[in-house]
Amino acid sequence: MPRSVDFSLDRSIILSYLDDMPAPVPIPLSPQKHSLLEDAQGFSIALITTAIGLTIISQLGFITGQTAGLALVISYLTGWSFSWVFWLINIPFYVLAYFRMGVEFTVKSALCVTILSVLIAVIPQWMTFEHLNPLFGTVAFGILTGYGLLGTFRHKGSLGGLGVVALYAQDRFGIRAGYVQLGFDAVLFAVAFFLFEPSRVLYSLLGAVILNGVIAFNHRRDRYIGE
Repeated sequence: MPRSVDFSLDRSIILSYLDDMPAPVPIPLSPQKHSLLEDAQGFSIALITTAIGLTIISQLGFITGQTAGLALVISYLTGWSFSWVFWLINIPFYVLAYFRMGVEFTVKSALCVTILSVLIAVIPQWMTFEHLNPLFGTVAFGILTGYGLLGTFRHKGSLGGLGVVALYAQDRFGIRAGYVQLGFDAVLFAVAFFLFEPSRVLYSLLGAVILNGVIAFNHRRDRYIGE
């Protein structure tokens, strides 16, 4: 009776062979840069999405984290326009953006902040809420604003302020941008507990956690290759 032939291969040999096979869709070594038109549409969607999210949270009287959260706190305490406070508070961060992130990033960030400030001022005139459930509004804010921030990041821009610091920390030290922002938010919300009623701050904290979670889970330079 003839001997049976063992056609099984060692697992390490198989894995080595598969590693040498080309990927079905090769990853380009030099990703193609976004065109001016692609940047324009990307920023437009991101800024409108973010502005709607911030309109929702401000209509509820809640706060958020990052620079926008600081601007909201100042606005509530002083009665000053949120859009103006947000625009002014971002000016010092452009210096860091220029020296650490480059001219392109700085110009795009400055334009994004300016356009967002205008949208924040005019959208409440175009969209009002007769009834807005605070839990739903908080969740919607976190999702909308989180993806709005992702859109600006992926087109080499930011919404200024802490976003500049967070992106620099990610590119320079490998710390996720979302985690940097979450640390700042922790301090901001700790102070907010002494300024506002606890329920208002807890709703706001939920929105900030959702927002930063969206960024932490989705802003991956090893997955997104667009420039």
